[in-house]
Amino acid sequence: MDLKTLLEFFNQYFTLYAIFPGIMALGLYLTLKLNFVQLRQLKKSFICLTERNLESEGNISRFKAISTVLAGNFGTGNISGMAIAISTGGPGALVWMWVMAFFGAAIQYASCILGITYRTKNAAGEYVGGPMYYLRDGLGYNKLSAAFAVFTIFGAITVGNFAQTNSLLLPLQQMGFAPLPCSIVIAALIGIVILGGITRVASFASLVVPFKAVLYLGTAFIIVALHYDQVPAALKLMFDHALGFSQIAGGVAGYGALKALTTGFDRGVFATDAGTGIVPILQASARSQHPVMDGVASLIAPFLVMIVCTTTGLVIILTGAWLDPTLQSTNMVTYAFTKGLGSAIGGYIVIVALVLFAYTTLLAWSYCGEKAAEFLVGPKYARWFRYVYIILVPVGGMLQVDMIWTLADVSITLMLFINLIGITALSKYVIVTSREYQTA
Repeated sequence: MDLKTLLEFFNQYFTLYAIFPGIMALGLYLTLKLNFVQLRQLKKSFICLTERNLESEGNISRFKAISTVLAGNFGTGNISGMAIAISTGGPGALVWMWVMAFFGAAIQYASCILGITYRTKNAAGEYVGGPMYYLRDGLGYNKLSAAFAVFTIFGAITVGNFAQTNSLLLPLQQMGFAPLPCSIVIAALIGIVILGGITRVASFASLVVPFKAVLYLGTAFIIVALHYDQVPAALKLMFDHALGFSQIAGGVAGYGALKALTTGFDRGVFATDAGTGIVPILQASARSQHPVMDGVASLIAPFLVMIVCTTTGLVIILTGAWLDPTLQSTNMVTYAFTKGLGSAIGGYIVIVALVLFAYTTLLAWSYCGEKAAEFLVGPKYARWFRYVYIILVPVGGMLQVDMIWTLADVSITLMLFINLIGITALSKYVIVTSREYQTA
């Protein structure tokens, strides 16, 4: 058994027997105790983005903080990740992504409350926070907090760097561009922004995120509208693939349902980052009036991400691109958009969107990796992570697609598992704080 197969085996069964029940149990518990906060406070989450909190403590506005979160969420996981999900887990993977995002939103709400509650100021006067801080300061779990920081660094390199770069280079190679020069250019463009710290990253994200979302979603909506008569059949296909558990004993169909479940959860976690812990890291610098409001503000992210993922998945299914075994990752999506729109323009829009999606995600994850390194070795040495991150960008273009996504999934899974421990242990505080704030 080679390393890739071993990692895939570990991740599939760890997701099935630990991550899936963990998210379902904690997500359901928080959903009920918080009175379906992910639905009830969704409208307020949109309103939070426009509120000005100049009198509150923090380094950046809440809008810029959420834009940075979405910069990390709106990555190649929403485009290439959907092709990976459907090609490996079938159309049913989308259904389990919805389930994961729904319960994951409640978990993310809790993690953001804890992230703001236990954040601290570093020597540069910048607010820093995240799971490593509430694991250490809220629970005294020093070893777990250090482990989370290590896995976050590994996640920044695999999820935020290698996976984004590789997915970005695939269509560029199809167009005749050499991967190495392209990756060097990407590294240089990344360096221009991340060397300016969170303020520059947040400012850039607040400008780019709305544009890339409208460009990509607008095109996807047009394709779905052009194939509206096939949408009911596509939705039926998704649920048929997702819920075939009665046939597990029968062999292939049952295995397919389990594969849809594990793949859907992996891709849902990858796309939304809900529960992984990077959102409270990115939000720690936001100007905050009260931790609960930052939890509410975070609810918009998984909602918007799942709209992008769902439309991408529908386009892939409606155009039949998922049935072509010669297509993989980004190339499957560019084919689907080209065929769906009936014009090569569709493929070019995907490439432009992918460039923006990958670029902003590279920026967001570099910040998370640096803050994790800062937690371990202090800000003086953590700054060197920016340079290491930039140097590693070309490596992502030389690795195999399957290996990159396997490493990325393992990184995310381990981050999520540790974060679930912290949120579970501090869930009573989240519930009490939420109820007190809403009744105050």
